[in-house]
Amino acid sequence: MSSASYVQSQATAGTRKSRQEGNYRRNQQIMKWVRVLVLTIAAIFALFPVLWILSASFNPLQSMQSQSLIPSNVSSVDELLTNYRTLLNTPRFPFMRWVTNSVMVASITSVITVMVTALSAYSFSRFRFQGRQVLLVTILLVQVFPNLLAMVAIFLMLQQIGTYFPALGLNTLGGLIMVYVGGAMGINIWLMKGFFDSVPRDIDESALVDGATHWQTYWMLIIPLVRPILIVVGILSFVGTFNEFILARVLLRSSENFTLMIGLWGFISDNFAQNWGVFAAGSVLGALPTLIVYLLLQDQIVGGLTQGAVKG
Repeated sequence: MSSASYVQSQATAGTRKSRQEGNYRRNQQIMKWVRVLVLTIAAIFALFPVLWILSASFNPLQSMQSQSLIPSNVSSVDELLTNYRTLLNTPRFPFMRWVTNSVMVASITSVITVMVTALSAYSFSRFRFQGRQVLLVTILLVQVFPNLLAMVAIFLMLQQIGTYFPALGLNTLGGLIMVYVGGAMGINIWLMKGFFDSVPRDIDESALVDGATHWQTYWMLIIPLVRPILIVVGILSFVGTFNEFILARVLLRSSENFTLMIGLWGFISDNFAQNWGVFAAGSVLGALPTLIVYLLLQDQIVGGLTQGAVKG
């Protein structure tokens, strides 16, 4: 091959390579803008209901027909806060009591759920006893049926329990907590059991050889290793209980025992007195506890889910 042909072939190869690099950069740029567009649409889709309910909370008119994203019938800052003042200063609607009840019920339920579920999952993971597999399958099958099917049974059960233990009967927060704890254990036992199974048994055996009891092994060695899943289960239990409506609506009767969801439902349940603006204001304020929990524990949530995905 002559030197001229060699130079020409090298120039052609360089041109082809530069063209390929240009196409690659162009494709990368296009994919970048496509991702930005998809994320923008997803963000708008997710944030639009939040913006709409926030706008409705500042609308002094108790109607959704005149609602717009930017309230147009407000002439002063005082009118913007009309719904919030009505919500917080109306004796017939003890909003802060409802929030306190919800936070208390959700917190106690989460703590008890994590404690009992962790003990159960550890037992199923580490011990071999008769009926173990049957119990695990039974727990899973019970969770297949929705809570609505057991509503009548739960109502009658609490009615009977209330005759002997009034604090755990109908129209009590204690009875509601007991029902929530029982319903939250099933799927969480399976979730925690998988995490416990990923912890090597050598740790248990080494601790037992050194003279530790099963409780010491569980509390001092295993619990620190599975802490991420405990936090995840606790947070999910808190949020799910805080936002639950159906069971609380059936089991609670008096306004002072209402949880937040039942109290807010009262603003829009009347046929001729639907206070949509006050309902929206209560929804905005009622979202703050769960928002605070997520912001404070977001690192633990991500860590717990990712660690559980790669263990083993």
